[in-house]
Amino acid sequence: MAWIRYPIYFIGIALVTWGLTQMELASPGSLKLHVLNPGDIYGTSEYSPVEIIQAIILGVCGVIMGWVARYCPSQRPMAFLFGGMALAFLIRELDYFLDRFVADNLWQVLIAIVGALIIAYTYRHRRRLRIALARIWPSPGLTFLFCGAVILFAFVRLVGHEPLWMSMLGDAYQRVIKLAVEEFIELIGYFLWMVGTIEYAYQARAIAYRTPQPAVRRRRDKRRQDAERRF
Repeated sequence: MAWIRYPIYFIGIALVTWGLTQMELASPGSLKLHVLNPGDIYGTSEYSPVEIIQAIILGVCGVIMGWVARYCPSQRPMAFLFGGMALAFLIRELDYFLDRFVADNLWQVLIAIVGALIIAYTYRHRRRLRIALARIWPSPGLTFLFCGAVILFAFVRLVGHEPLWMSMLGDAYQRVIKLAVEEFIELIGYFLWMVGTIEYAYQARAIAYRTPQPAVRRRRDKRRQDAERRF
């Protein structure tokens, strides 16, 4: 099935990206990457279809991790961890609306609560978390999740740094350029996160429905594999 899923991932990401670029080309400004509101001196990209797609992706990831936590008990600690991270990302993506329409700095309070719950749960179930990781590693899903995290936590934060663009563009600097680059890089990071989530769910399901093997047989198979690797 993987040979079917991966082309679908490629085609889906390509189509969404193509649609966004064609939208802007057909109607300049339709991506709404720099919207000014009363009392907002910096402008925002929160109304952009790019940001909306990012929020949808995070919602999908959270739902998938919820499914894993419910139907794949052996992977429940991992699913709670990644699902909680998806929720924290979603709150961060909605920070503008939470600050503007609900309460100032509310998103920071919500992320602090979610982060505290994730840390407490992870610490309390650290042994089960290690077992879950050992059962599923090596994992293509976790590899994609790691790649997405590198883009979101490191790469986009450095490349999207506003002083960098001000230094490169000088007097020609326009904030919309910086926002466009930052948001599209974030989008591919979230795409990788979603692909990783789907692949992780497939692998977790396979583990959950796999026929249990006696411990003696598992040890014998492991010894046989180790012997084969020597030659």
